[in-house]
Amino acid sequence: MKKILLVCIMIMVMLASACGNVEMTSNPNTSSEPKPETDESIIPKNTSEYCTGERINLDSETGKYFYGTWKVEKLLGFSNSYNDASEYPTGQKFIGDEIIIKKDFFSSKGLKNYSDYQYELKNPLYEITATCYNSDSFYRLYKIDTPDLNINDVVKAIDISDPSTKLSIPVSVSFFVVNNDRLILLSEATIFEFKKITD
Repeated sequence: MKKILLVCIMIMVMLASACGNVEMTSNPNTSSEPKPETDESIIPKNTSEYCTGERINLDSETGKYFYGTWKVEKLLGFSNSYNDASEYPTGQKFIGDEIIIKKDFFSSKGLKNYSDYQYELKNPLYEITATCYNSDSFYRLYKIDTPDLNINDVVKAIDISDPSTKLSIPVSVSFFVVNNDRLILLSEATIFEFKKITD
């Protein structure tokens, strides 16, 4: 009887050991086979369908990028909801114009050809009015197909207001910060990209 019991225990130990080995070899996380590479730039990291619409103060990281003297470098295109291309086929006359965005000073007087856009503010209020965590949500809100905007780009809409009246500069001029490494200007229905010339 003891021999039978001992044989049964040995068989059970061998079976348990074999089950453990089978489980270990079938675990995909421990496999030594190379995993197929995926292009992460085309896989959405954040699948938010909508942009956040909460007004918040400009965060320090965005501010560090946003502050400086900027020159309108190139025409990117036109918005889809209303198209300026028939009136301004090569864009409005902003190329080469400059604006100054500092923590305690804002000037759009460098937008020379447009008297309606001439603002100079001391201690302006800078707020993020919307944050879009992917290009789909940005397009859904603004109906702007911005060239070179990748699926996982984070776009922040920046509002600039007069500190005494709390009124924003005209809606016809909008600023978008992309990943804290691109600054986009939307004027009417025309999209431009800035180049920073000084911090």
